[in-house]
Amino acid sequence: MADPVYDVAIVGLGPTGATLANLLGMAGLSVLVLDKEAGVFPLPRAIHFDGEVMRVFQNLGLREAVLERARPGTQGMHFVNAAGETMLIRGGTAALGPHGCANNYYFHQPELEALLRDGLARFPNVSVRLRHALEAISDDGDGVRLTVRSLDDDRACRFSARYVVGADGARSLVRAHMGSPMHDLGLRQPWLVFDVVLQRPVDLPDHTVQHCDPARPMTYCNVTGTRRRWEIMVMPGDDREALLAPKNLWRMVDRWVAPDDATLERAAIYTFHSVIAEGWRRGRLLLAGDACHQTPPFLGQGMCAGIRDAANLTWKLEAVLRGRAADTLLDTYESERAPHVRELIELAVRLGGIIQTTDPALAAERDAKFRAGAPEVFELPPQALGTGAFDARGGAPAGRPFPQPRLADGRLLDEALGRRMAVIGRNGTIAGVSAATHDRWERAGAIVIDRPEPCIADWLDAHHADAVVLRPDRYIVGVARTAAELERISQWVPAAP
Repeated sequence: MADPVYDVAIVGLGPTGATLANLLGMAGLSVLVLDKEAGVFPLPRAIHFDGEVMRVFQNLGLREAVLERARPGTQGMHFVNAAGETMLIRGGTAALGPHGCANNYYFHQPELEALLRDGLARFPNVSVRLRHALEAISDDGDGVRLTVRSLDDDRACRFSARYVVGADGARSLVRAHMGSPMHDLGLRQPWLVFDVVLQRPVDLPDHTVQHCDPARPMTYCNVTGTRRRWEIMVMPGDDREALLAPKNLWRMVDRWVAPDDATLERAAIYTFHSVIAEGWRRGRLLLAGDACHQTPPFLGQGMCAGIRDAANLTWKLEAVLRGRAADTLLDTYESERAPHVRELIELAVRLGGIIQTTDPALAAERDAKFRAGAPEVFELPPQALGTGAFDARGGAPAGRPFPQPRLADGRLLDEALGRRMAVIGRNGTIAGVSAATHDRWERAGAIVIDRPEPCIADWLDAHHADAVVLRPDRYIVGVARTAAELERISQWVPAAP
């Protein structure tokens, strides 16, 4: 009997790979997941995600379980100079934001990864092979052959898949096979990451603080529960081995916490990178997460970017594999995601320039500039996609996420729409399109709503529109003011002929 050919093989079971596997599992596709480790890495790494990522977790059916393990970042991130003056604030709130949840959350990565892996048990169509290391890849145009070695018994295994996604991290073997170069966007700086668990109450801020002190820039984070983190810039001339000695670690944070107050969980030095790959797709091979981009942590967007990759890629793989779209739809993955990732990396690098200023004269000049007015409050820029599978000719809001209001029956919008394309219209726009377009919507599996609830009608009013078309990842295909415009933007809805 021939070995099965999986629809998608995913290399790497970190947050990006696990999210992608859950999304593809929900789509009913056959999925193979390979990871060389035996289980979840037990120590903290990523600690922040945003409202759009919580929306993805909601659409995985895991929102409540995630909320039990994460906390909203209610007070944002404060950039404070050496004199203790607040220069800049990244906003934060527990109120419902545009995605139907708080704008920011803090979490403990091992708990989230375990939850995502447990979620895969819901899908008999998803096969997870731990302790299996990728050795070779062969793309023959019709499919991909993977040679994998079991690390438990040293046995070579071979698997086949129609598509392979490398979510295998910064040292991606899939990326190396594809030959996709990484481009450096200008920041490469070592930092010491110092995680503790409090053993008794300590008077520490509830919010994140960027200590922009030229003598030693630091970041303080209230993670969840009793977990706290300091990130400490490694300065020129530092002896890295000496920095990691416990007595020196505690000395650097002794103005806030002492060894009697907390237990050291982890201390490690990492180099913060700002890089992006060119070539996220080569035939049937694709990249996601750290395999194709790495961002400094000053915005907390590293893991978020990978989760967005997974959401973008899932509906396109499903459309192609179900025969509703040509294989060329996958070319829009990089063209949409890469510009947004680059924008976030560049913003993180600019913030890093504020935080990492170590010249006292330049720091004084920076402080004077910010001191001229009240602390500026900023949010992330709009999550706009690059050119791709939406009506870019119509301009904004196409290519941006549609908000998720709560409906009259208490459900959030995505709970009503499900994992489908959606066409929402009023004032005769739905009835006014051709039978061929109605047929296209049906073949695409779109949900069609011709009497939107008041909250959606208000959004249409604000955009001077009578219809909107949404993708399964809840990004906007386009808005229409007439049936003729709705007819035109519906050509972006992938449907089998």
